[in-house]
Amino acid sequence: MGGNGTSPCASCKLLRRRCAQDCIFAPYFPSDDPHKFAIVHKLFGASNVSKMLQELPVHQRTDAVSSLVYEANARVRDPVYGCVGAISCLQNQVSELQMQLAVAQAEILCFQMQQEPMVLPSQQIDTCTDDERTYFLNNNLPQYLNFPSSSSGNVIHDSLKREGIFGHDMVS
Repeated sequence: MGGNGTSPCASCKLLRRRCAQDCIFAPYFPSDDPHKFAIVHKLFGASNVSKMLQELPVHQRTDAVSSLVYEANARVRDPVYGCVGAISCLQNQVSELQMQLAVAQAEILCFQMQQEPMVLPSQQIDTCTDDERTYFLNNNLPQYLNFPSSSSGNVIHDSLKREGIFGHDMVS
């Protein structure tokens, strides 16, 4: 009998053959999980799986069987693309989430800049000498007075309409 000595492995059961002591499938397709081999056999064929396992070193076979089972299950869900379709879908989700994160970080920055208390020139002047105060008031004060207001329509997030996670607009 196969690897455990009591009953044939799932592959030998499905193929209706005697499970030899050195059965290549026994360690990876136990008799208590027949669906695992059935789905791999349906996609790849028992002969091809046997050849793949024989060509691999023993320490890599468990991972190979795991990959074969994953690909076979993915092919059941998506017969055309298999696991590549799942990977592509996940990559698209990551890209969308990265974009949403960038927009959210930009909005946070905008809100922080709007909420940040403006440093008044008089607060900076208190530590200056008389000559520095005169220079500061004459040359630098206009830059503090000519900043755009948030109601001017220049704020990017007001013009964007995005759909939130629950399907409604996040920004109107």
